Amino acid sequence: MTGGFELALNCDFLVASERARFGDTHARVGVMPGWGMTVLLPRRIGFARAIEMSLTGNFIEADEALRLGLVNHVVPHDELLPTARALALDIAGIDQRAIRTLLARIRRIADVDGQDAALAVERETSRTWATSIDPREVGSRRAAVMERGRAGRP
Repeated sequence: MTGGFELALNCDFLVASERARFGDTHARVGVMPGWGMTVLLPRRIGFARAIEMSLTGNFIEADEALRLGLVNHVVPHDELLPTARALALDIAGIDQRAIRTLLARIRRIADVDGQDAALAVERETSRTWATSIDPREVGSRRAAVMERGRAGRP
């Protein structure tokens, strides 16, 4: 339970079964976190709620995890794997260089202090990216994205 929750917190986003429960049981077990619990949990759900979860060792249900922003989706148990696979296919179907660059920048922005510094990172990435792409590719991709939106696909 304890290590599994820490492992889950290291994921970029989470999809949970309606049956899922989450709890930081380190204190109850008598061990200290070593895989990111004290850093990642407060970033996900806020300092006060993380302190409460860690000090009490109490569990929260999937719907509460969704409300707190701990998970992105709660789905019926039988739909967990298909939902996760569908999201993975959506990500895999996008230019992987763009995915890696965007994810790296989001993580870098999370580590800087202040909005001005974060916006500077974003501007730097945007300028660098713009010089490395073919504008014709952007145009054809934009048309495909518009068609996907018109078709009502997520």
